[in-house]
Amino acid sequence: MPRPYNFSAGPAMLPEAVLERAREEMLDWHGSGMCVAEMSHRGKEFMSIAQQAEADLRELLAVPDGYKVLFLQGGASLQFAMAPMNLLRGASPAERKADYLKTGSWSKKAISEAKRFGSVHIAASTEQDGTFTRAPTQQELDLSADAAYLHYTPNETIEGVEFPYVPEAAVPLVADMSSTILSRPIDVSRFGVIYAGAQKNIGPAGLALVIIRDDLMGQTIDGTPVLLDYKTHADNASMYNTPPTYAWYLAGLVFQWLKDLGGLAGMAEINQRKAAKLYAAIDGSDFYANPVQPDCRSWMNVPFTLADASLDDAFLAGAKQAGLLTLKGHRSVGGMRASIYNAMPEAGVDALIAYMAEFERTRG
Repeated sequence: MPRPYNFSAGPAMLPEAVLERAREEMLDWHGSGMCVAEMSHRGKEFMSIAQQAEADLRELLAVPDGYKVLFLQGGASLQFAMAPMNLLRGASPAERKADYLKTGSWSKKAISEAKRFGSVHIAASTEQDGTFTRAPTQQELDLSADAAYLHYTPNETIEGVEFPYVPEAAVPLVADMSSTILSRPIDVSRFGVIYAGAQKNIGPAGLALVIIRDDLMGQTIDGTPVLLDYKTHADNASMYNTPPTYAWYLAGLVFQWLKDLGGLAGMAEINQRKAAKLYAAIDGSDFYANPVQPDCRSWMNVPFTLADASLDDAFLAGAKQAGLLTLKGHRSVGGMRASIYNAMPEAGVDALIAYMAEFERTRG
């Protein structure tokens, strides 16, 4: 029996080939006699897994020299605090300043957390009546001359809003790429810090990835705990404490899977095609609608509403019967949301489009 298509925003579906390989290696990884979850994180077996995963990630993203790659715990939400604790400069909160762009629910949470450690200047906000339907243009950014960094969320998972460009700033750029990393090539050299929760395009929940420029480490604000200092983890190859070893291993399998597919350029073509198909189906119908400005629509998270919201429950029930899971929109915005990360095959998007057309035919 074929597996259903899981459109969850996170934890999201993993590539089937990765799950099958993990199953094969579950009881005995490469003749070690151990499951990866049983290994010492400092043993030669796991060290080889960790080193290979980092090497593959560096290759996929073309990470330049002068950047550290960290595999941490706490998800992206902990990075809302770690970034300002490590990057803000100044002896007092009044001297610590950063620019933030407010474009959705996750950037709002990052802003709220950063305010605990210094002064936050909202360099742009696209909020209107409590909703977000676009990203600001570069011309709209009101950047501060004395900011320590500019933070933004390239893709807002809940609202389905994505930046169609990388903001320009004279200060280090910090990006929460949780829901967009590895979906296409990026120029890492344009960023000071990139961070991402794993549970969308990297691997299972419990792991966070951080890519940080070397010169941005080692200047934490007073009182920063040792475990929240990027330099602690960089100096110890992400093994100052026991890392989430099994999640790290699965992430490594995902990196290998991406390499086998031809890397991120090929993945970008697939992702763009999947998203274009789904948006075309929505736009070509009077029964479905997407609220996001077309040039700011996410490749990864596609929210949509039905013309008659009273049919939402019936739509979801029928979708489940059709093997299309977890399509309910976030509670803060309602409607539907199809998350179509790397692991979602194009056939899954085709199946969703066919179901949507049939539901409209019979209920519209």
